[in-house]
Amino acid sequence: MSQLTNKKTSVTMDDLLQHAAKHIHGFSKSQKVQATFVRAERGLAFFDIGGKSEAVVNGSYFTESKDFIKTLQQGKSVLAVVMDPEDREGRTVLSLKHAAAEMFWKKLYDVYEKGELISVTAKTVTDRGVAVEISGNAAFIPFSQLKPETSQNPDALTDKKFKVMVLEVDQPRGRIVLSERAITDGENLRKMKDLLTAVENGQVLDGVVTTITSFGAFVEITINGTPIEGLVHVSELSWGGKVGHPSDILNEGDKVKVSVLGTTSGKLALSLKRATDDPWTTVADAYHVDDKLKGTVSRVSDFGVFVEIAPGIEGLIHMTKIPPTVKLSVGEEVNVYVEEVNARDRKIALGLIITTSKPIGYK
Repeated sequence: MSQLTNKKTSVTMDDLLQHAAKHIHGFSKSQKVQATFVRAERGLAFFDIGGKSEAVVNGSYFTESKDFIKTLQQGKSVLAVVMDPEDREGRTVLSLKHAAAEMFWKKLYDVYEKGELISVTAKTVTDRGVAVEISGNAAFIPFSQLKPETSQNPDALTDKKFKVMVLEVDQPRGRIVLSERAITDGENLRKMKDLLTAVENGQVLDGVVTTITSFGAFVEITINGTPIEGLVHVSELSWGGKVGHPSDILNEGDKVKVSVLGTTSGKLALSLKRATDDPWTTVADAYHVDDKLKGTVSRVSDFGVFVEIAPGIEGLIHMTKIPPTVKLSVGEEVNVYVEEVNARDRKIALGLIITTSKPIGYK
């Protein structure tokens, strides 16, 4: 017999185990695997991961991803994590939490960019707002972003589902800020835009002063039976010089006529002065050098005194034209004469007539 025939081979148990390990595909806890969706039924989702039997998503792992599982179609491959390589029934138990989270954030970013609404469920009310849940994920609505009627009793929202808009999405920080009020604001904005198409720039309307601020006055007008507030900026209050404060010429409740300037981002801009003719267009014909006039001191500055000689028309008495002994105050009536008229630059230079002496610079 040959050497080969006479040779004896021995196979150990270790050899058999190593051989088996090479042919049986096993999984370990926390291992990431590609799982192909097969079917779902009564709290169970079945996947093919290439093992000896189907893998499942069950129990709390199913609950945390049930919204995601509803979106899966047969044959869809997703990334899963092994939670138990083999349960009592010999199945590999999976979690889809990571895949579900990726889908959730992608969907949320999409909703945010499109300005769409999303449904949430209120969970608890904190000292800063309402904590809510979106597909098992936590989000927050500050009190300032609740509708006025909701903010009066936020506890009534608990366990209720309602729609909101997404204000902020920050996946790295896990931060989601929502707004209920923005829906109402958006509806009001659309309604206002529709109403504002009924008015034209330059149209003069009746209004009522509702609020006076340092930067202007808010005036309420009515369009098609609906009251709308617009802003008259301080620069649009008078054809005259600079207005110290809107309250110098207006009071809340005053009935006024305003001209529509236009709209910006749904906000109405109005003008008080443009509702009347610009008096400066006739200044060159109305006033001439050496004309003697009566006026009222409207402003006192470091370089002189402004005198209103007609509604919306101010002239300046330069400080060099006022004797050191003369002190003029706002509201005081004075006699003046015209030194120069510059209608293009909207300027009139005046001299002060003092009845007890010859006016300085007067010829």
